[in-house]
Amino acid sequence: MTLDDALASLKAQAEPGRAAQMAAYHKQTREILGVPNPATNDLTKTWRQALPLDERVNLARALWESDIFEARIAAAKLLTQARIKEDAAAWDLMQSWVPDFDSWAIADHACSAISKRLQAAPERLDTVEAWTQSDHMWSRRAALVATLPWAKMNNLKPADQERRERILGWAAAYVPDRNWFMQKAVAWWLRDLSKHDAERTRAFLAEHGTVMKAFARKEAAKYLKDS
Repeated sequence: MTLDDALASLKAQAEPGRAAQMAAYHKQTREILGVPNPATNDLTKTWRQALPLDERVNLARALWESDIFEARIAAAKLLTQARIKEDAAAWDLMQSWVPDFDSWAIADHACSAISKRLQAAPERLDTVEAWTQSDHMWSRRAALVATLPWAKMNNLKPADQERRERILGWAAAYVPDRNWFMQKAVAWWLRDLSKHDAERTRAFLAEHGTVMKAFARKEAAKYLKDS
């Protein structure tokens, strides 16, 4: 499948008037086609089933480089898969996207794909830790969004418990950052953690909550009883 074929398929799913609404909602200046997310899901599912991995990686690269809003989301969805045998090329491509993040919707879809590769090879957290020191806010944020699986685990093995604590260390370092997206990312991680380890979430909030913005502290404690 060529890039032109993929873009033609996406454009065929565009809804009249939707592009302008999406541009306003997502605050986008890049081209937007006006494709609903369910339609993108259906297309990329079909492509994943039909294309071998090397062709999917090449198509994902081309879709991302087109810089079309839905094409970048489709690129991420095309590689969002729990099990990918010999995934080095896919992982390298996903890493290359991180400095390009400039929109929560695109970043979150890409981070969903990245999270699968991190679960497949947790040693890649060493790479993610470097993102926490980036001057690029979206890269720093991605370190938390892409590691959300460790907030959601139950009955952790010792290695995953260590990884959870490592990531919470990143979150703690982010707390003084007053950027809304960074505060939201910390709150999101803690909110998900609270469903699986309420006491650890309470401990984090007891230590750092007074420094968090009020909305983030409230969001983090959303599912904690008596909070």
